[in-house]
Amino acid sequence: MINEKKVLAVIPARGGSKGVPKKNIKLLNSKPLIAWTIEEARRSQYIDKLIVSSDDDEIIRISEEWGAEAPFKRPLELAQDKTPGMSPVLHAIEKLPGYDYIVLLQPTSPLRLCQDIDGAIELLELSGVDSCVSVTETSIPPQWLYSIDKEGFMESIFNSIDFPFQRQAGQAFYELNGAVYVATMKSILTYKKFLQEKTIPFVMPKNRSVDIDNLEDFHYCEFLLKRHKC
Repeated sequence: MINEKKVLAVIPARGGSKGVPKKNIKLLNSKPLIAWTIEEARRSQYIDKLIVSSDDDEIIRISEEWGAEAPFKRPLELAQDKTPGMSPVLHAIEKLPGYDYIVLLQPTSPLRLCQDIDGAIELLELSGVDSCVSVTETSIPPQWLYSIDKEGFMESIFNSIDFPFQRQAGQAFYELNGAVYVATMKSILTYKKFLQEKTIPFVMPKNRSVDIDNLEDFHYCEFLLKRHKC
């Protein structure tokens, strides 16, 4: 709870994963991937209820062993490859009404800390707006991005006469890192998304912004965790 406002945190973790089988419970430095998110969320000083939304019995069992609640099993129709990312959030809100803030924590961001979660909640509360998402500074200026046209030639996707030949000379740009999404419950029910008309960024460092999508990401996370002896 923050300033008398109740906070619900949801960790969505479906069973199907084509890129990395059983990704959400695959061991990362001897702990299931989802356990890293559960542990940090449990350290939050603001989260009143932490739940895992899953269609998979094994994920539910492991999540409960690590201290999260799983008060319901997600319907299979909300756990498909093409299921919109907001569907499990809206389903959780329907099942658990009465909260003021909703926090989305994806299990694929194992390096985020409780300070990041609480920092985003605090920033949203202080800002007076309805939505806050975590970002990290991108290492590639958009002016360096190109597509290839039908004739096989390079085509700039960012039209600018101020081309930064040195990355450091360009304007700073930020990308979503997928680690923390926070919004008022009212705004989520209205807009059905976290990225709203006025969304403020919570900036996180690169070394806590890894989003695991494949085995290479797993190996990189293991390297970072061993280097910092986490």
